[in-house]
Amino acid sequence: MALTSHTFSTDNHGWAELLPQRKPSKSLHGTHRVPWVVIGAGVTGLSAARRLAEHNPDDHILLLDARRLGQGASGRNSGYAVAISQFSGEFDPEQEKNYRRVERINAQGLNLLRQQVNDHKINCHWHEQGYYHTAADTKSLQEYENFKDHLNRLGYDHTLLGKDELTERLGTSLYQAGIHIPQGVLLQPAALVYGLGDTLPANVTLHENTPVLKINHGEPCVLELTDGQITADNVIVATNYEAPKLGFIKRYIMGSTLSGSFTRQLTKDELESLGSLKEWGVLSLHSGGATVRLTNDKRISLRNTAEYHGAVLMSDAFLAKRREIHRAAFDKRFPQLAQVPFEFSWSGVEGISQNFTNFFGRQTSNIFLAGGYNGSGVSRGTAFGAALADYACNMSSDLVSDCLASAPAKWIPPRPFLDIGAFFKVKSRFIGVGLDR
Repeated sequence: MALTSHTFSTDNHGWAELLPQRKPSKSLHGTHRVPWVVIGAGVTGLSAARRLAEHNPDDHILLLDARRLGQGASGRNSGYAVAISQFSGEFDPEQEKNYRRVERINAQGLNLLRQQVNDHKINCHWHEQGYYHTAADTKSLQEYENFKDHLNRLGYDHTLLGKDELTERLGTSLYQAGIHIPQGVLLQPAALVYGLGDTLPANVTLHENTPVLKINHGEPCVLELTDGQITADNVIVATNYEAPKLGFIKRYIMGSTLSGSFTRQLTKDELESLGSLKEWGVLSLHSGGATVRLTNDKRISLRNTAEYHGAVLMSDAFLAKRREIHRAAFDKRFPQLAQVPFEFSWSGVEGISQNFTNFFGRQTSNIFLAGGYNGSGVSRGTAFGAALADYACNMSSDLVSDCLASAPAKWIPPRPFLDIGAFFKVKSRFIGVGLDR
């Protein structure tokens, strides 16, 4: 089936809904000839375009997105820039080099973001106080023990917390144990993407609402648009789970659709019922557990559904049903806020691989791709974007080597087996979730 602009699902929901309305850049039409095109203006594409501009100050670089800025996955995640990843299961000594490789990538991505936010004074509610991994039920409490051992063996800074300490900090008595990771950032993801897009180097031109419908391979490549064509010497594909639409990593990545809700802004008295911290973020130690935040603008956000939904966003009717699941989880955690309504709900799609690896490298002689972050794309995607630009410019570095060392992805069978397998793959995340949902 031929692609059209309607193939790229979008809506007005997400974190952008909490921000002042932004005028998008102009879509691209007509015929163009450039040295570089970056497809996808999420954190990976923005990072790649910025680094390309540094390496090639005299080249014109086009950065294209099928949607408006902030309406892709980079503006719909929960706003965690992680430095330390949680690897589920017991510590595997044979995987120690891989654990440390992933954390180096995370750290470099976080450092790059920090520098860009500071240099360009991007107001994205950057909150550098870390985040909490928590456990409420049997399976997550076992993961608590596993993660604690993991952190101790690798020598990463952390603080163990019991139920009373978590209640005092977060204002909920649901969690039985938790771990505070001080290296990490909470932020407003759509505001981050807006800021990065509005401060691109002068030789980068961003065009929103400009889907690339087809890439004709060759030297140079020819990119087909809805109403135009681009001839480019080199192409960087940073479209994550949508890369198969352009013919890349087919059968190796799938999209899982998640959903969450925001409360209205809390009153002073309501905030005082939430413990001692003015802003915090909770990641469940169960893979299907809720991600919960008290945001900078005095809301609680809660995300706790993930499902195979054809790699598209949910309709308002679907969201209304998922909101009931969000509500049950919210009331379980914050009975003192039972009167506080949800104001917004949203969905977003994350790209996951069968064995939770990432994608990085050359697809053809002049097409390069990065993606597949399995829910950790803010810091890792930033690092992969910069490293891919280095790699495309024939520059070596430790970061490039770390990204190239990603394990090969496992093959995913075609439809209808894809639909069945993806459904059960995502559903398996919730086995034993219990109170953590």
